[in-house]
Amino acid sequence: MKSRPDLLLIDPPLVPKVQAWARPRGLVLHDVDAAYLAGVALNSLDNLLRQDLPWAGVWRQRLALRSAAAAVNLTGRREDESALRDTHFLRGASDDPGPSGHLLMAWRRLASRTTSCDEETVRPVAEQHFGLHWDDGLAEVLANAEDMVVSSRPAPVLAAEIAAAVYRARPDAELLAFWLGDMLLAQKFRWPIPVPLLMGQVASPVFKSGENRKRIRPGGEGWGRAVMLAYATAAAEACDLGIELAQRAATLTTVAPKLRAKGSGDVIKLLLSDDAVPGSWSSSKLSARGARRLFDRLGELGAVRELSGRPTFRLYGL
Repeated sequence: MKSRPDLLLIDPPLVPKVQAWARPRGLVLHDVDAAYLAGVALNSLDNLLRQDLPWAGVWRQRLALRSAAAAVNLTGRREDESALRDTHFLRGASDDPGPSGHLLMAWRRLASRTTSCDEETVRPVAEQHFGLHWDDGLAEVLANAEDMVVSSRPAPVLAAEIAAAVYRARPDAELLAFWLGDMLLAQKFRWPIPVPLLMGQVASPVFKSGENRKRIRPGGEGWGRAVMLAYATAAAEACDLGIELAQRAATLTTVAPKLRAKGSGDVIKLLLSDDAVPGSWSSSKLSARGARRLFDRLGELGAVRELSGRPTFRLYGL
């Protein structure tokens, strides 16, 4: 295989880490403290995203998987990350992914498309993946999003506001509210592609209030502070994942010159751009049998992991 120069990371970019003192610990009572923690963590995340990272694709898709699993759990279904991954990567192209699979597709779409809060971008997701009937209420929320983006208010404040606006207009669109919060945050930061963050924290203590620890709904009492703390935690965890994937990607790109199979460069690009690659993957350059041998070789070199835990229908990834 002829190695791509841009994949050979002699000096991998330094991935920022959010220090322990800047991560929410215990009860945070004041909005200003929550805002400070969110600012520190999101600044680190922004610094990560400003780098040219060849593994940014798999990083975003792992965060999308985490968010989708949290969304599925919120709806009362039981599929975890592993089950969602199986459903997505092993189903036929024409197979219906089911309700949980559609939620994964919604967050995968968030993590792979250009940042935009316009109706052309959001409506297909709302209708196809969240199963929502589009109406004037949702259209009005998006119409107001343009003014929010040019506002001088902080990005996480605006994310909380658009999520609350969606929920006020359509209480049945709560999942879309979280999805749009991340979209607006990314647009405010001018990230070219959003990062799934908010939904993954929905079960965390920051979204619980009162003696009964009831979940705070978008726009409810304490919602703004909860969103700030959720972004502080989510951004810190996203940086942690980046540190892990940077190390794995460095191993993969280091062993790339040792690979002789035709088409192995395509496999490496897939591993760096997506959550997983089926062991049965094939192309015009590489047969399914050749791909299996390649994955075995990469596993021996410590460059990939088998993600399913099965002897057949296997999935590989960083």
